[in-house]
Amino acid sequence: MDTAPPPLRFTGHKYLTQRLVLSTLTGRPVRISQIRPNSPSNPGLASHEVSFLRLLESITNGAAIEFSYTGTTMVYKPGLLTGSVNGYGANGGVIRHELPEGCRRGISWFLIPLCLLAPFSKAPVNVIFTGPGAITSATPAGDVSVDTVRTAILPLYKQFGILLNIELRIIRRSSPGYNGAGGAGEVQLVFGHQVRLPKTLHLVNGGRIKRIRGVAYATGVAAANNARMIEAARGVLNAYVPDTYIFSDVSSAPYLPSNDKANPNNRRKTGVGFGMALVAESSTDCLFSADLASPTSGGVAPEDIGRQCALQLLEAVSKGGCASDIAATSMLILMAMGSEDVGRIQLGKDVLGTENTIALARDLQTFGASGWALRDAPDKKDEIIVTVVGKGVGNVGRKIA
Repeated sequence: MDTAPPPLRFTGHKYLTQRLVLSTLTGRPVRISQIRPNSPSNPGLASHEVSFLRLLESITNGAAIEFSYTGTTMVYKPGLLTGSVNGYGANGGVIRHELPEGCRRGISWFLIPLCLLAPFSKAPVNVIFTGPGAITSATPAGDVSVDTVRTAILPLYKQFGILLNIELRIIRRSSPGYNGAGGAGEVQLVFGHQVRLPKTLHLVNGGRIKRIRGVAYATGVAAANNARMIEAARGVLNAYVPDTYIFSDVSSAPYLPSNDKANPNNRRKTGVGFGMALVAESSTDCLFSADLASPTSGGVAPEDIGRQCALQLLEAVSKGGCASDIAATSMLILMAMGSEDVGRIQLGKDVLGTENTIALARDLQTFGASGWALRDAPDKKDEIIVTVVGKGVGNVGRKIA
């Protein structure tokens, strides 16, 4: 007799990774239909979405994935999160995940959901992202750079008691290539801190900004672009926070086979570009970030990238609260999956009212989490205190000490 619960039903490709993460954490199967049904050339799942499903399959045991003939419908039955125990290497546990050529999503699109799953796995997670489709910078599709994940998202995990043996290494930088597709970068995520339950979060004081840090990167272009971006950004930020330091990282562009049958040994340069990632840290360890990269079509001066990135950071800080747009969903998911206690976080109305946050609230209720309680912050009229009751989704694979 089959006692498995019926799959939860969703439509469309939006929030695909979010729903797959919640499905894996709660153990509820999902059925997603109408995935790009009206696309005349590429209906169904895109290559990067299939790649993410393969990544899920590599870090779980017992997961089952079924596709329809056209790929417009899929059923995902989650397995047990095992981490990288089935990887290669002398110590075992290193998974090499290659992103397909033509991928238009940055590595951060894979990293952010993977970091949400890693604390609940049975063993540490050690994944190397590589391949012709790996992009480390921000992308035209709206993905942030790997630098933002490293400096503005992963440090927030210590608020939940997850702070040991976590490292994100940028081995080879890359930017979007022609038409915004792949850049042949390489990034390694080492996540070795597994917890039974994330700690309950009480974060209602955003504090004051005390320092700004950042990275200006140039791949396959002159190092002077970094200096020009840094000077323009500091021209905006120094008036607000004197403790501003932006690192410079210059690297050569990676090469890929040219796919020329006449000259099979020829190689082509890809991933050329430059950009900047900034993060502002408050006195209460709240982080606000901004990220901008040069467009693939070119024609934008480095000074414009630096100035616009600095203005984006000021806009993120002006929204208030204790988390920026890019980090709010990760923090709310960890709060909902944590111990069965009441947690609180203060968010700006412009952050709470985004489409992504509203969709997350609906998805959490669909997966059985409790609803959020909202009330106005006592001293900030543009901020809301969100109260979340944890679901108590523990790490079933981790032994109790």
